[in-house]
Amino acid sequence: MRRIALLAAGILLSVFLWAEDAPPEESDVSQAGAEGEAIPATAIYIPLKPQFVVNYGGAGRLRYLKAEVAVRLADAETANAVRHHMPYIRNNLVMLFAGQTNETIGSQEGKEAMRRDALEEVRKVLKQEEGIAPEAVVGLYFNTLFIQK
Repeated sequence: MRRIALLAAGILLSVFLWAEDAPPEESDVSQAGAEGEAIPATAIYIPLKPQFVVNYGGAGRLRYLKAEVAVRLADAETANAVRHHMPYIRNNLVMLFAGQTNETIGSQEGKEAMRRDALEEVRKVLKQEEGIAPEAVVGLYFNTLFIQK
């Protein structure tokens, strides 16, 4: 019985190690870009931590928006630039999120517009500070989005 268990463990280990050494079947470039551009097959995601928690909607009743955001980047150089300029990027996103109203984020289209605006803010900072092309920031995603009206 022990021999069978050891044999099975050995087979599983060798299959695992063989699968790790196998060459990747995909090319280095994927054609799945949102705007048709070629993007690296290996995605680099950087979470913009900590979560964003802002009051929005101006005077009157307090309304809160809580968002966990991540950006998808084309290369390591862009990832390093995002990390370096994180305070500037976070500041611009806090201002963007705090400037929302119930009307602008009350619908799916409004949330999508806010996501696109946030993506443009990140691209703007990296272009202005580092001269990085906008397409190097492939996407911006809300991992969580909580709105208390």
